[in-house]
Amino acid sequence: MKLINCFIAFLFMTYSSSAQFTPNYDDTKVPKFQVPDPLIRFNGKKLSNARKWVKKRRPELLDFFQNEVYGSVPGKLDEVSFKVVEQANNALNGQAKRKQVEVVLTKNEHSLRFTILIYLPKDKLNTSLFLGYNFYGNHTITNDPEVIVTEAWSRNNDDFGITDHTPTEKSRNVLAQRWAIEKILNAGYGLATIYYGEIDPDKNDFSDGLHALFYSDDQHKPKTDEWGSIAAWAFGLSRAMDYLETDIHVDASKVVVFGHSRLGKAALWTGATDERFAGVISNNSGCGGAALSKRKFGETVGRINQSFPHWFCDNFEQYNENEEALLVDQHQLLALIAPRPLYVASAKKDQWADPKGEFLSAYYATPVYALFGKEGITSKEILEVNRPIQNTVAYHIRTGKHDVTDYDWEQYIKWASKFVK
Repeated sequence: MKLINCFIAFLFMTYSSSAQFTPNYDDTKVPKFQVPDPLIRFNGKKLSNARKWVKKRRPELLDFFQNEVYGSVPGKLDEVSFKVVEQANNALNGQAKRKQVEVVLTKNEHSLRFTILIYLPKDKLNTSLFLGYNFYGNHTITNDPEVIVTEAWSRNNDDFGITDHTPTEKSRNVLAQRWAIEKILNAGYGLATIYYGEIDPDKNDFSDGLHALFYSDDQHKPKTDEWGSIAAWAFGLSRAMDYLETDIHVDASKVVVFGHSRLGKAALWTGATDERFAGVISNNSGCGGAALSKRKFGETVGRINQSFPHWFCDNFEQYNENEEALLVDQHQLLALIAPRPLYVASAKKDQWADPKGEFLSAYYATPVYALFGKEGITSKEILEVNRPIQNTVAYHIRTGKHDVTDYDWEQYIKWASKFVK
């Protein structure tokens, strides 16, 4: 009985601790910590050139993140197929070509379908493009009436007219302000987007998304070192790249993967695991994305695992309020993208995502880029707002809140035109 009472007390304390979580927004209260040197291997040996990074250091870092943070993909698909379900050459008032492509992933006689919405400049061939997930359905990013309304599970949102977890026509165009489609097209780029819930619904339930295709008999959730939702979303972006490599109107060697917030985390992991992507953009990705975990500023590892236990692999939970035990930090995730261009962006009012931690992560990843002769962030002094650094590793912090704005897209387009070649 005493043991049971102790266990109940432990559960109560754990619950109370998470329920009363108060984030630290005071930089003077950030704990002292050692930033892991990205150029020193786990065996203590220092790297001196890019070849050793590629052959020795990169693989061991990738393995660590796979096994301890995001989880590994437990096998290969049996089949991937593509079907153009709709297309037009005079979309968006004649400004663009539109294509909607159904991707079917098959494993163990089970299938999952998702739709890629693609806009391309009307009179341009072999187009570079930005690829990224959206939060509520492809139809939410535009008022284009031909864009298919998703039938996948969605989070309820009264403002968007979504009830019973079912998107409707009422939610068309509700998030168009996050997607500067006209600016992107006018700059000569294309845009491809996918509703992330069609890959894996964003809830702590592994029964109705991509994971279930890979289960063995009687399995109901991933193993402790297997993929959470972020890794599943990354897997979906890679399958979209499989399609883009077949599209004669797309230059698949110049695809930049983009993501905001939790989908910025997914974009970073996609860029780390799939080197076909020419560049990566992390917009306000925060904890588990670009921000340094060991700073314990804003959202922490413990808090994110408590709020979103399905995002990461179960092994990551051992670092709850124990970030100092991590052998890595997020700057080494950014370094896995080297030497390809990387853009990290923050917002002044988005303290939950720790803008300074995102900036420092880009700074501490820079020595790896230097091995390849690429320029990154060379000073630890965080920038003034709206004063971007545009190098191979780029960064800006803008005024405003946790969001994607036209200002962000203007910087991404300018940067891509210089570095994604």
